[in-house]
Amino acid sequence: MSTTDPRHYDIIIAPVITEKATVASELNQVLFKVANTATKPQIKEAVEKLFDVKVKSVNTLVRKGKIKAFKGRMGEQSSVKKAIVTLEEGHRIDVTTGL
Repeated sequence: MSTTDPRHYDIIIAPVITEKATVASELNQVLFKVANTATKPQIKEAVEKLFDVKVKSVNTLVRKGKIKAFKGRMGEQSSVKKAIVTLEEGHRIDVTTGL
């Protein structure tokens, strides 16, 4: 594996492990929670360097924060940016194992 820039760890925050992400993994896609300021080229470079795979495309979305009640108290969830990374054929990332 090539030398990784510490900034790559600031871009990719965590993998998203949900039912929808599991279905997407069958289509050679992986979902990551990423920094709100991260751009598609930065996300692509970070995933390629950290996981030693070839990225085909990157789609991003921002889930806006919302007000929710938690144990009777009102709280605010912060906005979260997610990236759907499509990998080239033959490349895989196992998100159940750590980095």
